Amino acid sequence: MNQHADEVIQAAKSLYLKGNKVGEICKTLSVPKRTVYHWRNIGQWDSLFVDESAVHCVARRYTVLVEREDKTSGELKEMDRLLDHMLRLREMKIREMEAANEERDQGKPVVGGRTRRPNKKRGKVIKNDVSHLTAKDFKDKFHAHYYEYQHELRRNKHHRTRNILKSRQIGATWYFAQEAFEDATLTGDNQIFLSATRRQADVFRAYIVAVAKEKFDIELKGKDEIVLHTAKGPATLYFLSNNSKSAQSYHGHVYIDEYFWITKFNELYKVATGMAAHKKWRRTLFSTPSAVTHDAYDLWTGDRFNKRWRRKNKRKEFPSFKECQAGAVGPDKVWRYVITLKDAENGGCDLFDSDELRLEYSPDEFRNLFMCEFVDDTQAVFKLHDLEACYCDIDDWTDFDPDALRPFGDMPVWGGYDPSRHRDDSSFVILAPPLKPGGKFRILARFKWVNKSFSWQADQIEELTKRFNFVHIGIDVTGPGYGVYENVKAFFPAAMPIHYSLTTKIELVLKGKDVIESGRLEWDAGQSDIAHAFLTIRQDTTGSGMVTYSAGRTEATGHADVAWAIMHALYNEPLNVKHKQKVVIA
Repeated sequence: MNQHADEVIQAAKSLYLKGNKVGEICKTLSVPKRTVYHWRNIGQWDSLFVDESAVHCVARRYTVLVEREDKTSGELKEMDRLLDHMLRLREMKIREMEAANEERDQGKPVVGGRTRRPNKKRGKVIKNDVSHLTAKDFKDKFHAHYYEYQHELRRNKHHRTRNILKSRQIGATWYFAQEAFEDATLTGDNQIFLSATRRQADVFRAYIVAVAKEKFDIELKGKDEIVLHTAKGPATLYFLSNNSKSAQSYHGHVYIDEYFWITKFNELYKVATGMAAHKKWRRTLFSTPSAVTHDAYDLWTGDRFNKRWRRKNKRKEFPSFKECQAGAVGPDKVWRYVITLKDAENGGCDLFDSDELRLEYSPDEFRNLFMCEFVDDTQAVFKLHDLEACYCDIDDWTDFDPDALRPFGDMPVWGGYDPSRHRDDSSFVILAPPLKPGGKFRILARFKWVNKSFSWQADQIEELTKRFNFVHIGIDVTGPGYGVYENVKAFFPAAMPIHYSLTTKIELVLKGKDVIESGRLEWDAGQSDIAHAFLTIRQDTTGSGMVTYSAGRTEATGHADVAWAIMHALYNEPLNVKHKQKVVIA
């Protein structure tokens, strides 16, 4: 009889395929070695590596060790050996390719007996060739489509450091991707893109590849980096995440995306300024605002400069918010620029309906998300410092593939649903519960449904139950959520109705605070609106003096929906889980 749950076996298999050794898997999952070896043999896990090259095999193991904290001396030595192997293997591969290319160019037979003769008419095809593009090409194809504030960004590209505070969804990443591509093509300079996660950095890559194809019919190739063949020589575009281990080895113009939502910002900024230490390299930071307690807040306000260079009675005055809306250079020689939603609309952007947004968001949320005002989280129930500790890169989750038919295999998941209140969004989240009591929860997926009927939303949840192994779905049945619950329990009888009351709301928030403050929740760092949702939750009192919690929710507006949905999923774990652990251990 199998004493271990299928999800434990699947977790062991995922760790093995990632490159973990059997002994390491046993330690992680608390499973005997003999059992793991049995699973490996019965499941023929090694057969899955048949087509894997030596380079990939070594790189896979090296990646596992790089991400591991508190490495032992043996693991450090193993990393050195693996790195040497990778370098030698790659050098051999390069020499083989160069030899094959040389033989092809000379019309000699190569492996397989095939012969390729040079095509003198067509000439040699050059990868990522942009050497024929001119400044006029970019003026005609790019600049003509910019809004006024994007032209302003371009006019001020000469500043060594630009710091932009912006409204959500005004096309900043789209613009800077084009700016960097144009600059690399015309100057031959390297461009470096830094984001909270690799997936977020790849947004830059996707934009650049798309515009190159759409505007110039050029298919750019390259995954981790793109090397352009320019008239001024090779120019490399690097796409890096916050946890890139070798970022300091690069040099070029640096772009930092959504930096107010990057954890351990000061460490990243030190690396970024090091990559752009030479006077020729520019630094561009842009982001929507988060909270006044974020590490980068004093960089924006100028307080960091004044603390470093303060002299008695000689504090430097920095540009005001209004001055920054026109663009202004401060005493630190940084060009600051604010682009609110209203500024964007005045600059020709017609992508928004301001009146609609004001109905969908509370005044506080609207000012933060679209009018560039910071959240004062000193009065918030959830603190930014604790929320930042939840950020992670989901590419590190070896047991989760969001693009697969069964993204999490047969491992159990918990769901949480928060309904809409007239005009706001409904939210549904999927959490991976910890395999061990007291372990970490992970937010695998979240969904926002706007102006959809309760039956349509229930259908979406039913489709998700076919892809994930749900064991809990918590649904707020107060008001509009009741229709969703009635439909969901028809195909998922275990759905938990959550009836809101003062006691229930307190239990939800206390559970959320306990999980977050103890570092037991993780989500993709690129989803900054999750942290924002928690930041908007405040402690209030009722008319009778009872403590309660709210996020500006009224009959017309409902807010912090994703935060409440997460807490509805977490509600499946009792408040006293830590106490229960202590009793068991004792």
